[in-house]
This record gives sequence, structure tokens and C-alpha cells, in this order.
Amino acid sequence: MNIPLNSGASAGSPWNADWLVPQWPAPARVRSVCTTRAGGVSAPPYDSLNLGLHVGDDAHAVQGNRAKLQTALGVRAVFMDQVHGTDLLELQAATPDALPADGACTRAPGLACTVMVADCLPILLCDLNATQVAAVHAGWRGLAGTQGVGVVEQIIKRFRPLAPVEPAQTAIKIIAWMGPCIGPQAFEVGDDVRSAFVATAPQAAQCFAPLPGGKWLADLPALARQRLLAAGVSAVYGNDGSADWCTVGNPLRFFSHRRDRVSGRQAAAIWLD
Repeated sequence: MNIPLNSGASAGSPWNADWLVPQWPAPARVRSVCTTRAGGVSAPPYDSLNLGLHVGDDAHAVQGNRAKLQTALGVRAVFMDQVHGTDLLELQAATPDALPADGACTRAPGLACTVMVADCLPILLCDLNATQVAAVHAGWRGLAGTQGVGVVEQIIKRFRPLAPVEPAQTAIKIIAWMGPCIGPQAFEVGDDVRSAFVATAPQAAQCFAPLPGGKWLADLPALARQRLLAAGVSAVYGNDGSADWCTVGNPLRFFSHRRDRVSGRQAAAIWLD
């Protein structure tokens, strides 16, 4: 399938041609990529580049896939134990894999903040002075958070001391890129999910379309965009909620837990050269 958005590595790149290369005005030393199903060694139903060790795939195959990713990136990808929460890690050279968190940031070059997804939304962030990068795993629980403070608000707090500001302005010069996730025509939720957002942000009601039986279709990218802009992110790129970005609707390209139940995980990574 051909996605007319931002896929494909350039000639001579070590990345698989099917992976997504964010198109955003990040500084030159900020590097980022989002994998797809392509380029790995896992057997069906995890074919082929499954990066999740927790989904029932053969561990040797997953480690082989992670090794392929490491080689392609040229830096260490640090994987978290994602728990659909709002806790964050600040990565250092000695930070091990598998610590429980749903977001990571770093000021250190050579460490890739990495999130795994298969319907949840990956968000990559950097400031325009390239002092820090971050990756966030945003399912609806982590995005909604508690009393309006979720994983987006938590990660922006980490940027505030470092992000450059214009004289006499308070806007934080941070940009974000959102990767593929479950799309607004596939994400059926209950009233509890809608209430979790609307209770603290009435404008979130615009991101829910009613279905019979008290259900709703939720627009996860739109909800994330609202939270990012409200938190002071100057510009948001990537996933616009269109069909090409939907993990559920593109089975040849993306893993989807909701679609398949038994599913692998793709990853989004960002790092400083």
C-alpha cells in the first residue's frame, strides 16, 4: 500500500523503505522514525517486525527484530514497560530497558526514546533548539490522565526549563509529530471514555461522534492535538485522523490489537545525534 504522507527511507538509508519518516521542521540533529510491520523475522500472526516481548511472540525473533532496529537507528533504542499511565523516564546511558513508564525524554545524544504501539498513539516531541527530545505512548487513559493532567502535560513540564522562548512571550517552542493509531472511524468507546475528557476539557466533546446504544466514536488524534496545543506546543504534525493513518484499517502495514487481538507492536523513536 502506498501512503501519500511521509513514508519511505531515502536512497542509501539503513531504514526499511516502508517505515514512516516524520515530515516536520525538527532541527537537523533531531532524528526520528516510526516502524511498520515490514523488515523483521517474526512468523505470523506477528509478521514481521514485531518489537513487543509481551505479546506471545517467540522471544528470539523479537530480540532479532530489536537488533535490526538498533542497527538501522545507529543508536540504542530504550524500550519501556508501558502501563497506560502518565509516568515518565529521563533517559541516561545507564537506564535499563523495561522500566514501567509511558513516556521518555532525554538530553543525551545516542539514546532513542522509544514507544511501542498497536492502536495507541505515539507522539514524538522536540524543542527547536534541539536540547531535548521525547516520545510518549498515548492511549486514552494516559492522554486523559487525572483531573486533566495526562502524559502530554507531564512531558511538557520536562521541557519547560529548557525550551527556548521569544522575548516577552510565554509560548514554548516545542513541536510534535503524531504517528499512526486507531482512527476515528474505528475507535468505539463507552461514555466513560468521553466523560474522562469532557469533564475537564469541554471542547473535547467535538472529538466524539455518537453511536446507537450510548457508544461513541472517539477521534484519538484530535484529542491529542487539543491537549498538545493547550499545553503550549507550537505546532503539531503527522496523523490528521485520515484513513491512511489508521492502524485498524491498514492490516498489511500496521499492527492492531483491536483488529487482531493477537498482534505485534510497531515503534516510534526519536533521538539526538
